[in-house]
Amino acid sequence: MKKSRLYPFERNRYFYGKLLTVRDFESEQKYFNDKRRLLNRLMFGSGVLSGMSVVAVDDKTVSVEMGVAIDYIGREIVIPAPVTMKLSMIEGFTNNEYKKNVYLCVAYDEKGKEPVHSVGNSSVRSDEVSEYNRLLESYRLFVNEKAPAPSSFEFVRLMESVVTIFENDNVRITQRMPKYVNPGEVVDVKLVVEKTLQTPRIAFDYSIDAKGFTYVGETDGAVSFAEPGDSQDTEYELTYQLKAPLAAGGYAELAIPARQAKLTIGDTAIPIDFSAKHSIEVVEMPVAERILEDWHNRSLEQAVEGSADQSICLAKISLLQMGPTYMIEKVDRMPFGEYIENTSLLQRLLSKGGNGASHQFYASSEAHDLEYDAKPTLDVKYHPERNEFDFKLGIPRPQHLYDEIATGTMEVALESIGKSGGFFFSRGKKNYVSDEISHGLGEGQVSIVVGLEEADESGASAGTGTKKKVYYGQSDVFKGTEFEPDIPNVTLGTIVYPEKGTFRIGMKLRDDGESSASVIAVRWWAFKSLGAAPQAAMNDSYENELAEAASSLED
Repeated sequence: MKKSRLYPFERNRYFYGKLLTVRDFESEQKYFNDKRRLLNRLMFGSGVLSGMSVVAVDDKTVSVEMGVAIDYIGREIVIPAPVTMKLSMIEGFTNNEYKKNVYLCVAYDEKGKEPVHSVGNSSVRSDEVSEYNRLLESYRLFVNEKAPAPSSFEFVRLMESVVTIFENDNVRITQRMPKYVNPGEVVDVKLVVEKTLQTPRIAFDYSIDAKGFTYVGETDGAVSFAEPGDSQDTEYELTYQLKAPLAAGGYAELAIPARQAKLTIGDTAIPIDFSAKHSIEVVEMPVAERILEDWHNRSLEQAVEGSADQSICLAKISLLQMGPTYMIEKVDRMPFGEYIENTSLLQRLLSKGGNGASHQFYASSEAHDLEYDAKPTLDVKYHPERNEFDFKLGIPRPQHLYDEIATGTMEVALESIGKSGGFFFSRGKKNYVSDEISHGLGEGQVSIVVGLEEADESGASAGTGTKKKVYYGQSDVFKGTEFEPDIPNVTLGTIVYPEKGTFRIGMKLRDDGESSASVIAVRWWAFKSLGAAPQAAMNDSYENELAEAASSLED
């Protein structure tokens, strides 16, 4: 295997008397190496298998632990012992600008070992010739000062749609979302902001144009990012959700027009030069099967195309400029997730016998009140770090009953004639009709409930104060009991004028029973009709329920 090109495999054929040359022995090694590396690349992929942790030893020095990795054409990289080096001494580190992020990478490297005198070459050359007796399969550490593009990683190309919105030496803003979606699926869209530590605070506001997608939650097409003032991070993620079209087949689009994007770095407004757009395929089959289909359909050349010179990034190192020099502020290990997981571990994680926690989703819900005439709302947010959906339901409050009720009292004086009973205003007259009373609820149908009110002062001596009682219906049912009222037995009736917003109360004395009361206090309740049903449609049962409600409110 030479770079990313694959040659047909051929091996030595041995026979008696064959003259073996350098070429034969080299092809013997190449045959086994290339086969192993091809299988490494296609079966396991590329990345760190174990170890290779990077830590800061001091302000200018890093240490790389021992470990094993496989590079992008299947070669094994082994760091047999920890390595500690000053960052400025590592290949690729430049001293022109210190306020930056640098990326510490590792690559496969071969080095000659054990120089020996070459007897064969000395027979044809006059000077002494030395050759290396061994080739050491080693490694090379170096620094890249520019982050690799997300699409340079094969797993990203297969699974995600990534667009770059803005990029310069200190800032890169990308947006990422799944490459394939199922109909009606709610998907995460991630805005990723990468910057150096000494870059001023970043604010980014933009609007999205969605074709096929619908907004979920509070997004409504407007996205806003503002870097926290006290943060010392070099990478931020802002996630919002969209819902895929309900029909499979075709594509849904998500565009970020440049004219609708506003980027501010510090106090400087930065123009966005071009529009970015995602084109996402809506598929009927499970997304995982669609990704596997792409994996199976790729050619052998595509599997290794452009990967020969790609290195493995072990750490992102954030630097601060300190006068004429620098200081290591932060080390983020494996910033692009270039790992190779053990197949036995993956099998157990994905099998039914495994923990299964990674496949469970959780939901939390919260309901809150809205104004009674508002429309119900539903806000859904997904938190991928804990596999949780957060549902917030807004429910309109019912219109408060007390907004539809009015109450008042009316007093009617009686003329006492001893034990013969009380009459309304004059002897021999037992009927009384009030003037029009305004209930204050405006025009429209109302239901009027009236009752006789009596002040009970029996508890005053005990320090409990005066209590009121209101008798609805026929008060004579309490006659002969401890609850017998000290008021005349009166029948009450009402007349309602819906167009005027008024009513009248009529009273009739039913008998000549004894009463010490000189005034009858009538308590009335007016209930505004909550529906379109006319007053005549209200039956006695409904009126009784209103009376009970009025009684409980009075108590």
